[in-house]
Amino acid sequence: MTQNTSFLRNFFLYKCLFALTFWNHVSLSVEDELFTSVSNNFPEDGSNQKIKSLPHVYTKSHQSKASFDWVVIQNTTESLSLSEITNDNVKKLIALLSNFRQGSTLLNLTLTNVTVDWNALMEIFQTVWHSSIEYFNISSVTQLSDIKSYDFDYSGTSMKALTMKKILITDMYFIQDHLYRIFADMNIADMTIADSEMIHMLCPSSKSPFRYLNFLKNDLTDFLFQKCDNLLQLETLILQKNKFESLHKVSLMTSRMKSLKYLDMSNNLLRHDGAAVRCQWAESLTELDLSSNQLVDAVFECLPVNVKKLSLENNQIGNVPRGVAELKSLEELNLASNRLADLPGCSGFASLQFLNVETNSILTPSADFFQSCPRVRALQAGHNPFKCSCELQAFIGLERRAGGKLFGWPAAYVCEYPEGSRGTQLKDFHLSPLACDTTLLLVTALLLTLVLVAAVAFLCIYLDVPWYARMMWQWTQTKRRARHDPAGGQGCAALRFHAFISYSERDSLWVKNELIPNLEKGEGCVQLCQHERNFMPGKSIVENIINCIEKSYKSIFVLSPNFVQSEWCHYELYFAHHKLFSENSNSLILILLEPIPPYLIPARYHKLKALMAKRTYLEWPKERSKRALFWANLRAAISINLPKTDENWYEETD
Repeated sequence: MTQNTSFLRNFFLYKCLFALTFWNHVSLSVEDELFTSVSNNFPEDGSNQKIKSLPHVYTKSHQSKASFDWVVIQNTTESLSLSEITNDNVKKLIALLSNFRQGSTLLNLTLTNVTVDWNALMEIFQTVWHSSIEYFNISSVTQLSDIKSYDFDYSGTSMKALTMKKILITDMYFIQDHLYRIFADMNIADMTIADSEMIHMLCPSSKSPFRYLNFLKNDLTDFLFQKCDNLLQLETLILQKNKFESLHKVSLMTSRMKSLKYLDMSNNLLRHDGAAVRCQWAESLTELDLSSNQLVDAVFECLPVNVKKLSLENNQIGNVPRGVAELKSLEELNLASNRLADLPGCSGFASLQFLNVETNSILTPSADFFQSCPRVRALQAGHNPFKCSCELQAFIGLERRAGGKLFGWPAAYVCEYPEGSRGTQLKDFHLSPLACDTTLLLVTALLLTLVLVAAVAFLCIYLDVPWYARMMWQWTQTKRRARHDPAGGQGCAALRFHAFISYSERDSLWVKNELIPNLEKGEGCVQLCQHERNFMPGKSIVENIINCIEKSYKSIFVLSPNFVQSEWCHYELYFAHHKLFSENSNSLILILLEPIPPYLIPARYHKLKALMAKRTYLEWPKERSKRALFWANLRAAISINLPKTDENWYEETD
């Protein structure tokens, strides 16, 4: 009998629905294979993810307005969506909903653009509470009349989840308990109140069945749920985009929520200065979102010890202090969009597996990160202002050694400094090992310097550079003294000898017995300058050599193996050769007294080798019959008329 009565009631209800939809030009056809999701009506408010897809019969492709002046958005056996609910049609809506007693197939109800009085709004909720509806979504609600106390009956409900969005309270002066107590004591698992400028919510009067609370985008403050002991089953709490300021008070709020696992406090005004306050978080809390707040380094002094997933994105953190936080269970850490200058270590994060440090101020990240954090499987460090230098080479090598642990590589890893490398991907930036290894660079530079010094020293010794430098010094000193000595300078200006004789002391017998007698005696005698009789006492030997060469028209060099072994002969040859080029004259006469084997000529006598190779020299003949021609050629080579003053000077010195 009971089953027949239930069948007749349901048959009558479907007849009424058919008549209603007929007048609104709506056709109902049963299609059990199609599915819809109530949660899709509110994607932004973060409503409970447990609201699963529900089967429906037919979804209208167009809105229809009934004689009751509401708009039917969706009408199926399990879902009903209506819009434009006002005081004029609210009683008819309540009457309609009263027909869906528990056991009916209608499970989802959505109302939008609701503008009714407080009592009418409460009657809608009360009717829904005692119907078959499990998921109730209501949005864009405007409450018109004064808020008063309402005796709400929570018993015998099928409700599981309530979602309210954009609730506007026009009554500015009311007792808050009359409003907030209705929702605080609801005996459902999931409740969402979003984008409604709600400033407060009461703690439930008794042990609450709430498992999911979402108060997205309201005006809630630090006073929410303080010292509240009745949210023992709450697992998820979303307080995103509110006005919380104290992280310490937030921790105290959660300390009595023994089942809390997920807390979203992003986009608030949270601060924590670490001023000797001890934070007390729920021990069950494993996922915490503190992104987009005003937190600094001290936040690591106020974190739940058992957290596994932590987001501190978009704060003002410049460093992760060592030894402050011991988050041994932390597996995921998001520090993107902060002020970090380097990668944080893992001294306090023994279980860390994923780290995000994108969009910070990291120029040269530490290359030993994966060594200090061996359990990290992925590092997301792109979009930082990388300074491509030698210090970055080791970090670039991480991608090859880490085996793909750098998330976003290579597109997100681009050089910012220096200017010439800006825009270059790190994978394309290369420097030679020599340019980046300071020790190797110093050793190489030192070796090159030593080689260069050794080469220069060898060339100096081989070419007798010190000797030439000393000779140049003597030459310049002699010239300087001549400029400051008017008498000496005048004496050096004119030629006084036909020739200056340069020879080795070992060849002096030939010079005194053969050369001088044959040139200074007879017709057209030649005035010769010899060091033994013409060097002036008191002057240095080098200065006398220079003066005699400059006062002589020619310089005769008696060449022999003894000559090339004499130091002073080398001096005389050097200064005579210098005069040859400085005055562009033809003043050198070479007499080869004895053949000189090439191996006997020292390396510094390269001028002598050049002269003997380019100039004609007179060779002293061993046959007496040829000596007359030798003397004639020698006289012809030095023949010149000297001024009489020179002759007088010669006679005086002689």
